[in-house]
Formats: sequence, structure tokens, C-alpha cells
Amino acid sequence: MFAQIALLGGLLQLAHAYYLPGFPPQDYEEGDEVQLTVNALTSQDSRSLLPYDYYYDRFHFCKPDKLEVERESLGSVLFGDRLYNSPFQLKMLQNEECVKLCSTHIPATDAQFINLKIKEDYSMSWYVDNLPAAQYLPDDDGQDYYKIGFDLGALMGESEETEVPYFNNHYDITVEYHSQDDKKYRVVGVLVKPHSVLKADPANHCNYNSLPPTLQLSEKAETEVLFYYNVVWTKSKTPWGTRWDKYLHVTDAQIHWFSIVNSIVIVLMLTGMIAMILMRALHKDISRYNSFIEEDGGQEDIGWKLVHADVFRPPQQRMLLSVLIGNGAQIFMMSSVTLLFAILGFLSPSSRGALSTVTIIFYICFGGVAGYVSARLYKMMQGEFWQRNVALTALLIPGIVFLIFVTLNFFLIHAGSSAAVPFTTMLALIALWFLISTPLCIVGAYFGFKQPAIENPVKTNQIPRQVPTQPPYLNMWISSAMGGILPFGAIFIELYFIMNSIWFHQVYYVFGFLFLVFIILVITCSEVAILMCYFHLCAEDWRWAWRSFMTAGFSGVYIFLHSGVYFFRKLRVENFSSAVLYFGWSFVMSGLFVILTGSVGYLSCLMFVRSIFGSIKVD
Repeated sequence: MFAQIALLGGLLQLAHAYYLPGFPPQDYEEGDEVQLTVNALTSQDSRSLLPYDYYYDRFHFCKPDKLEVERESLGSVLFGDRLYNSPFQLKMLQNEECVKLCSTHIPATDAQFINLKIKEDYSMSWYVDNLPAAQYLPDDDGQDYYKIGFDLGALMGESEETEVPYFNNHYDITVEYHSQDDKKYRVVGVLVKPHSVLKADPANHCNYNSLPPTLQLSEKAETEVLFYYNVVWTKSKTPWGTRWDKYLHVTDAQIHWFSIVNSIVIVLMLTGMIAMILMRALHKDISRYNSFIEEDGGQEDIGWKLVHADVFRPPQQRMLLSVLIGNGAQIFMMSSVTLLFAILGFLSPSSRGALSTVTIIFYICFGGVAGYVSARLYKMMQGEFWQRNVALTALLIPGIVFLIFVTLNFFLIHAGSSAAVPFTTMLALIALWFLISTPLCIVGAYFGFKQPAIENPVKTNQIPRQVPTQPPYLNMWISSAMGGILPFGAIFIELYFIMNSIWFHQVYYVFGFLFLVFIILVITCSEVAILMCYFHLCAEDWRWAWRSFMTAGFSGVYIFLHSGVYFFRKLRVENFSSAVLYFGWSFVMSGLFVILTGSVGYLSCLMFVRSIFGSIKVD
């Protein structure tokens, strides 16, 4: 196991896995060079979900003499970040005016491409001292905040049909610094105001704040473009430790709290119903049932007690069910520990890709949990093909996700997007899967199969009991659809913010809210699964295993349906590759959510059923 851990460290050398509070700031002296790095371009109004490399040939941006790739974390690479050095020369406290970067000639075909990206509201992403360049904008309440990124170009016109795109080629860069003494300075903010300028005006100090855009790229002939920039250093009272606060502007705290309160109300309602069942109906049923046996040996069985000899009968497709539950336990542990790290402050927005990198690491490391849980359940279900169980637990779900991932990557490669994952990163993922996660899964399964089988509190008859005709509302799919509404409702509002952060490239940082919602989700899944399980048992239907999984897991189906509504109502996607990318990843995330919530529902019902049938006396 230590060998696997060592290998994990070696494969993730490129990753800054998490941000430690108190990480030392970068101090500069007057005249020191401050590096400006550039990242991929992304669409801000979601007309396209494809990021593009900053130095993609068709943009014709100025390149440094020696192009250097900045080393990024695994999660950052998977999310499309591609950082490079730039030709901008920034020196601490030294203002600059009308600095010429380069001149370039943009052919008509590339002008069409750039104009299209301007219409799709693509923005540029720069970093100075690991701080993103931003624009100073007011929010809905009139308070100013820093909006990360700035426009590739501007659109001028009265309507979308008559809008004319203008290309931004001049940049006013304002760098805010903080100083505790007269010799050491720290960067605490970066603002960029772009301009579209046909011809530079040094006599006016290249000040274009009051002028309309003038540089339009011709789609019929070659256009010469000159790139310029100004640099202004301004002193700020913001200390280095709080420099991210203005980027992480909370505008919807009340909505988050409304989400929490809404979810808590759902939990309280479910808890009340469960309490009534456990304290009144079940308690009376068990007491009356046991008293009948003690007094005259009669068994006036009614309802759920009639199925005591069948309730622990191995379900159909026990192999698949145990594999899904094992993977669900792995996802649950990954989610819990990742959120715990996030709320403790180990995942900072200043470390790009830290959240996704840590998520991958924990998923890999909890492979042993998947193997152990799957093995224990499969043995309890009297399964015999333990080798197949281990192989499917380690390979089935990750294999399906990886196959979809590779397929989507081909679309990204065809579109020329920077989000296309490099071949070396693919190899790293495969190595993590087969050299660490799979061996850990095998080790976990080994210990799981070595344990004695979980003993059921009542015996199972050899001949299955016939299930009576069920009312329509207890049909498996109908009851699952009804049960899945409540877990989905518990996360619906927070899901909106998560999807906005993913598809609109916003920073998600309210992990405290998310952790509370996650706890509420787990409780809701458990209670709704137990409630529906009790109704099925009272109707003398002992086939609770798959039903409990689907009751809670159906919330993932609602998430996928919600993704479709979100796509058509919120996004403005105009190309096929973006649509495939969106629905492909929505399917993956919804499927994993089905496995997570379904596993919570099944394990909760397993404990519930063992508890109530362990409380009755059976001859």
C-alpha cells in the first residue's frame, strides 16, 4: 500500500494538491519584475462551452521570445487551464505609457473566427502574482466588485442583427499593491480595461477612456493590428491576506440561506413521518406481534411481518447491486472528505484546480472502501463469483466514465479547444486508476471477503413468497419518481449555483453552505428510502433492495432532467460540440449522483430492515 501512495505522489508532482493557510506571500522591491501570465479564453454568456488557448494561432496575440508553459495541477489541466508566460513587462512601482507589444497581420479567415468569438462574448484571462485580472463592475445592489476576466472585443449596434464586432488591442493595466514598510510590496489586485484602437495616440498618453471602439477586423482582406498597453501602480489598503475578498463577492447569501431553510423544512417533515412510524406504528406492531407469540403461540401476521421469511432473500442482479453500492460508498467518502477539506480552508481559489485535483486524489485513495463494501454485501447476498465482483467494482463505473471522457475529448480535439486533455495526462489518469485505485480495491475486497458473512436476524424460506397485486403508487418506477423529488428539492437551489460556476466560469467558494446541503441530502435520502421501504413492506412486497436504491437514486434522474431545462433556458449554446460536451458531462455527473444517493438509500434501508425484523420473535 505504501508503494501505491508513493506512486500517487510521483504521478501528481505537477499538482499543487491543496492550499495551506499561511502560505507565504511574494514580496517585491521597487523595480522587481512582476510576471504576467495568460490563460485560456472562455465564453462569458455560454454561447460556447469551448475554451481556447491564448496562443491559438487564429487569435494572433503577441508571443514572448521564449514561450514557457506554466506547470499546472492535474485538476486544472482537466478543466482546460493552459497558462503561459507573456511579453508584458511589469516592474514594481514603475508606470508605463503606450508600450508597444507587437504588430501582427490578421487574415480574413482568422478575422471571421475572432469576430465570431467576440459575438460569443469570449473573455481573456490573465494572472499577476497568481491573482486574476478583473474588471471593476457594480452588482445588482450597486456595490462595486471585481469581475474576473475582461472582454476580447466589443459589440456596437442597436440589435444583434446590426451589431458590429470591434477587437480590443490596447490594455490599461492597473496593479494594486500593499506595503507594510517602505521596501517590500505585495500585489493585492489587478484590473484591466481593454480598448479597441485603430491607431495609437502617444500624444494623448494612450488614454481612450472616453473614445468609442474603432478597430474592426475585415473579413474580406488582411488587417494590421498593433498591440499596446499602459501600466499604473496604485497603493491599496487591502492586506495580502484578504486580497481575494473583492473577487469573491457574495451577492446571493439570502438565497443560499433560503435553500438551507427549505431543505431543513423537508428534513423535519420527513423526520416527523419517520418518528411516527417508528414510535407508534412499528412499536405497536412489534409489541402486539411478540405478545401473540408469548401468550398462545399464534401468529396473526399482518402487513410487513408476513414477509419476514423473504425480506432477506438475495435480490436479482446481486452482483450489479453490490458493485453499485461499493462505488457509491467510494463516492460518498470522496465527497465527504473533500468538502471537509474545503470548509477547513485547505482549498483556496488562489490554487487553480485544487478542488478537482483533491477530488480525484480522494476518489483514488478510497478505492479500498469500494472493494470492502462491495465484497461484504456480495457475501451477505450469498454471491459466489467473488473474482468477478472485485473486477467489476474496480473497473465498471470508472471504465464507463473514462469511456465517455475519451469520447468527449475527441470532440474537443476536433474543435481545437484548449480543454482537450493531453495524451500524457490521459496516461497519468490510467496509471492512477490501474496502479493505485484498482490495487486498493483488491485489498479492500480481500479484507471484505475474509470477514464472516453478515448474519440476517431471521431465516429465509427456500420458496419465495408470492407478492400480491400492488396499488399503482407502489409501482417501482412510480414510487421511485415520487421519492426522488424530495432529495432533489433539498439541493435544487444550491445546484443552480454549482452549475453557474461550472458553465459560466465563476468561482464557487461557499463550501459551508454546500456542506450543510450535503448533510441534509444524506438525511433526506435515508428517510425517504426508509419511508417508501416501509410502505412496500406493509403491502407485503419483500423486494426492497433495488427499490430502496432507486427511490433515493431517482433524484439523479431529476438532476439530468433539470440539466436539460437549464441548457435550453439559461445557456445560449450555438455549436454542436458544446452541446455534446454539456450533455455528456451532465450524464456523467447525474449518473454518479444516482449511485451516491442510491447507495445511501440502500444502506439506510438495510439497517432499518435489520432493525425491525431483529425486534420480532419468529419460531
